[in-house]
Amino acid sequence: MNRILLLLVGLTAASTFAASGAARAEEAPRLSTLSLSAEGVVSAPPDTAVVTTGVVTEGETAEAALAGNNKSMAALMAALKDAGLPERDIQTSNFSLQPVYAPYDKPSDAPSQGPRITGYQVMNRVTVTISNLETAGPLLDKVVKVGANNIEGISFEVADDSALMDEARQKALKEAKRRADLYAEAGGFSVGRILDMSENMVSPPRPYAMKTMAMRAEMDSVPLAAGETDLRVDVQVTYEILPK
Repeated sequence: MNRILLLLVGLTAASTFAASGAARAEEAPRLSTLSLSAEGVVSAPPDTAVVTTGVVTEGETAEAALAGNNKSMAALMAALKDAGLPERDIQTSNFSLQPVYAPYDKPSDAPSQGPRITGYQVMNRVTVTISNLETAGPLLDKVVKVGANNIEGISFEVADDSALMDEARQKALKEAKRRADLYAEAGGFSVGRILDMSENMVSPPRPYAMKTMAMRAEMDSVPLAAGETDLRVDVQVTYEILPK
């Protein structure tokens, strides 16, 4: 009997505690918040160029296309190394071998057994990091002269951007606080503590996006303009809103 009584008392106490906790939760004021995003941008002259270049060859057979590509790629790799580029700055980024099909003037010309293979194409590309921008133009000219007939693109970067990214972060957060204060003044409230914050780093755009092209071997040097690189950080900040 005593055990049953103690059990009933315990259940009653637990129910009372749960009810009082729920009541306190209902009585707790709901936080008013202000969420906004801001961007921090830092511009700096780049010190590194990244180029994707390579060789595209065709042949009647896969073996012939590959043999021709290997020969031209060997000359290209030798030119890159002769230019003083370390092996770590030369990386194969794409290799493909695929058939070449005969074109048809109209669909009715296609044979019933399917498209006719007329040869094979081999594409081999390397991504090259150039730490001395003054050599970028002459290097592009050199690789074209030794057989490179494919340049996918070139981008300019800052090799060590840690300090610049930190500056962009500070700018982004200051801009977020400036906007929050502006809203607070207009809305008649005060900005409290930061409740939540997230960051998104934005990759700098590529100033050049060159399609596959062939350059004249007689050109003295490929003209390049590095300009400036923008490093961007986006932040999403949630502030607590307080009565003024």
